[in-house]
Amino acid sequence: MDITNALPVECISHIISLTTPRDACRLAAVSHIFKSAADSDLVWEKFLPSDYKLIISNCVSSSSLSTSLPKKDLYFHLCHYPIFINNCTMSFALEKETGKKCYMVGARGLCIEWGSTANFWKWTSLSKSRFPEVAELVYFWFFEVNARIETRILSNRTNYAAYLVFKFGKSTDGFGSTLLASGVYVEGINDEKRQGLFLDPSRNTPQLFHDRRDGWMEIEMGEFFNKNGDDGTLLCSLLDFDRFGTRHGLVIEGIELRPKKRLMP
Repeated sequence: MDITNALPVECISHIISLTTPRDACRLAAVSHIFKSAADSDLVWEKFLPSDYKLIISNCVSSSSLSTSLPKKDLYFHLCHYPIFINNCTMSFALEKETGKKCYMVGARGLCIEWGSTANFWKWTSLSKSRFPEVAELVYFWFFEVNARIETRILSNRTNYAAYLVFKFGKSTDGFGSTLLASGVYVEGINDEKRQGLFLDPSRNTPQLFHDRRDGWMEIEMGEFFNKNGDDGTLLCSLLDFDRFGTRHGLVIEGIELRPKKRLMP
């Protein structure tokens, strides 16, 4: 006799909830009873963040998501369709494989040096941006952009990487030879640890940016391991070394924090 047929569906659901979202989807294909168990709210409630209802309640337009969808549908909705929180200055999503939290601080949520001065930065709307507004550098000789996010809202025991999400306008200048300094650290701690990067490197310089396939590029700014979420405020900082050359044409959508996949040896 197949022992799985003798087990209550709730018992199988509990066992599956101790696995991962990927495993749950695989187990759903084993049999009808496994599919019923693997697709249950009991399983997918475990895969959602413990504070998902609070996060969704802060959503601009989807506050009913937590009650209107089965938990599995809600999980994958949050994986594929980021929701806006904090008055549309931040987006929230889930990493599909693990259910860990991903956040992007939109341009309006960033601290951009002289960002409110029209001669230096222009705020505009782009159809390919998830946010209502993006920031475009008009003309400036000094560059500094910072994102702040509380570590308590990130997933615990997770290694995060921060990415600048950007593109260049029709006309750009000043970034090909400009070495920017980036850092990701708890504010007030290890604030001297920075790395250099080029947003628009020459042909002889390694290209560290990647095409996101959504109309934007991204470049890693640094990493942070969030152990218990009690470290304080995480600062993601980007600034230039050279304050004498002028530059223009950089368009910033935001800074994204998401779990960093570890490369297999």
